[in-house]
Amino acid sequence: MEIRKATTDDLPDIMDVIDLARTIMRETGNATQWANGYPSVETIQDDIAQGCGFICATDAIVGYFFFRHGAHPEPTYTHIEGRWLNDEPYGVIHRLASGRKAKGIAQAAFDFAFSLVENVRVDTHADNLPMQNFLVKNGFSYCGVIYVNDGTPRDAFQKRQ
Repeated sequence: MEIRKATTDDLPDIMDVIDLARTIMRETGNATQWANGYPSVETIQDDIAQGCGFICATDAIVGYFFFRHGAHPEPTYTHIEGRWLNDEPYGVIHRLASGRKAKGIAQAAFDFAFSLVENVRVDTHADNLPMQNFLVKNGFSYCGVIYVNDGTPRDAFQKRQ
């Protein structure tokens, strides 16, 4: 599986993957995450403009995620009800989306992240059990609850390799 930076030419395929991921969320009992059109085309365009939008591809685009690391801490991670594992620089993954076209998208995204940084933080909705199960299975520690920009809670996880 290839991982590369997304371009605006990829937008239609990325949005198709996001729509499929939203459908899968609903089917697995996650009725409220990614509601009201989130993530929008504008959100993904902003990801791409920042150089933080990535696609996973086989013969076609099968996954999408936002990844950032370095000197830009995640603003919503400043306050946590709980405790992060450490205060070292970290990478963050958001908007991880896959459809039914390929397996291993989450693993590929996190492998990519860990190839660039040793410390990764991520958050997910309390109803997103498939993602929580993936994180725990792959050695992430539950750290507590953070609140995203709209004020809703998310379960926060971190792993240091």
